[in-house]
Amino acid sequence: MFRRTFWFTAGAAAGVWASHKVNQKLQRLTPESLAAQAADKALDAGHRLKDFALDVRAGMLQREAELDDVLGLNAPPEGPELPAARRPALEGERYPVAYRARQKYPEKYPKHPNNRNEDH
Repeated sequence: MFRRTFWFTAGAAAGVWASHKVNQKLQRLTPESLAAQAADKALDAGHRLKDFALDVRAGMLQREAELDDVLGLNAPPEGPELPAARRPALEGERYPVAYRARQKYPEKYPKHPNNRNEDH
């Protein structure tokens, strides 16, 4: 009698466990669940790609600093410093009429008249 009760209970428990596992698998295969899994994996891949890009950039900057040190690009320039840039005064009659008109109407008189890229 106890033997039958034991096997009946074991069979019922196995059936409940198996049906629960099957329902879990079916739940994972629904379209909503598959879309959520795909979105999670895409986010994870994006985070890994961002981390990789940051690592590459850090390595690139480190290598660039090493090359600058080797080539002496970080050293202060030798010799006298360059003079400060000169800026002409914009007042008075020192400038021709076309220059003053260009300052007044910049859209009519372009700053770079030899720039042929604007024509194409």
